[in-house]
Amino acid sequence: MDQSLCKLTLVYPPAVEDSLLEFMLEQYPPLSGFTTMKAEGHGLGFDRANAGEKVRGRINRRLFIIILPIHRAESLLSRIKADIPIPGLMYWTEPVLSAGRLL
Repeated sequence: MDQSLCKLTLVYPPAVEDSLLEFMLEQYPPLSGFTTMKAEGHGLGFDRANAGEKVRGRINRRLFIIILPIHRAESLLSRIKADIPIPGLMYWTEPVLSAGRLL
């Protein structure tokens, strides 16, 4: 099994944040720490913008970022697709050469 690390980033609408985070916190084995952030989307998918977002020229989004083995990221994406499909969910993975804590 490939133990290579990757960074998985999910971009999603704010309205689904609670259900997505609950889903992530229920995973077994538990996921390592992750980060969430507020973000603004520009470009693709602007047809889903509400009136206020269209006036501002950007869409409110949230980011979920985690570093984990690539096989776990692929499995997690499959489970999200099957268990909590999220319209407009965008994702990508990036290779991670190293990760850790500096003490």
